[in-house]
Amino acid sequence: VQLQAFGGGLVQAGGSLRLSCAVSENIASSDVMGWFRQAPLEERELVAAIRKGGSTNYYQSVKGRFTISRDNAKNMVYLQMNSLKPEDTAVYYCAVKVEYGSARFPELWEYDYWGQGTLVTVSS
Repeated sequence: VQLQAFGGGLVQAGGSLRLSCAVSENIASSDVMGWFRQAPLEERELVAAIRKGGSTNYYQSVKGRFTISRDNAKNMVYLQMNSLKPEDTAVYYCAVKVEYGSARFPELWEYDYWGQGTLVTVSS
């Protein structure tokens, strides 16, 4: 399975970006899709995740500003980012957990496949 994230770029604070993640195989049966980010000198962290049934999980600092969605027919996962802040600057990665039987969302290390990342830079 290959994932390719794109849509990053330079945006001013308060602006919006939409990230997309193209998945090489049918994701309709994949349990969880996620977006993560990693800022310079920081650890990679969860931004948002979405289960096959549509339930979502967001990092506290992005709640109300970011929206994750998935289009199983197109094998795509999206992250709509609004009201961007300089602290959102990071490389954003998409990831997939194919099968996950737990009611909780998987941890970072539990994801099976990762994309190469796309850089988001928010200027103040």
